[in-house]
Amino acid sequence: MGRTGEILVGLDVGTTKVAAVVGEVREDGVIDIIGVGISPSHGVRKGMVVHADQTTDAISRAIREAEQMTGCTITAVYCNVSGSHLKSFNNRGVVSIANGRVSSEDVRRVIENARAVQIPADRQIIHTVPQEYLIDENDGYEDPLQIMGSRLQANVHIITALNSGIENVRQCPERAGLHVQRIYSGLLASSNAVLTRDEMELGVVMVDIGGGTT
Repeated sequence: MGRTGEILVGLDVGTTKVAAVVGEVREDGVIDIIGVGISPSHGVRKGMVVHADQTTDAISRAIREAEQMTGCTITAVYCNVSGSHLKSFNNRGVVSIANGRVSSEDVRRVIENARAVQIPADRQIIHTVPQEYLIDENDGYEDPLQIMGSRLQANVHIITALNSGIENVRQCPERAGLHVQRIYSGLLASSNAVLTRDEMELGVVMVDIGGGTT
C-alpha cells in the first residue's frame, strides 16, 4: 500500500537504546505511527555521545528496522538532545506594537527581543518557549494576535545546550547518511507528546526516567 501523506521520522538517541519512530501525516494533520525501529545503544553516557562509531552503528540499525517495518526509505530525521548540559531560565521581551493592533510581526519581534540575552560562547539557544503575553498592563494572553494595545511583552522560557552536545548528536545521524532536520530537547518533546493543554496549565510535572538521565 502506497503512502500518500508526509512521512516524519523522530530519532531518540538514548543511553540504553536508539529508537526511530515513523509517522505519516494525515489530511487532518493527525500523525499516524506506522513503524518503529529499536537498537541497543552503547555509545552514549548520561545523554552525551561518548563513542561516535558505536552510536552511528546503533542509529543505522534502528533506521533499517524502521524501514523494513514501513517499506519507506528514510533520509531525514528529527533528533532529540538530552543530558545534564541542558540548562534553562526565564526571560522577557518588550516591544512597541507597530500599528496599535498586535500582528504576527510584533509577536516575532518580541520573541526575538526575549532571546537577545548573553549566554556563554560554548552554548546555544535551542528553544524559546512562550509562557504568556502581556498587552499594556493586561496579562494572561496565550495568543495576542489582533488585540489592541501599544506595548507587547512576552514572558518566555529559554533552553540552552552545549554546542559540542548538539554537534555530537548531529554528526552521528549524518554519518549514517541521514539529514538532521532539527534537534529538539527530549524533555520538551516528551512533555508535548504526553501532556494535555489543561495538564500543562494546571502544573502537572512529567518525569522522564531514562537509562542515563532523569
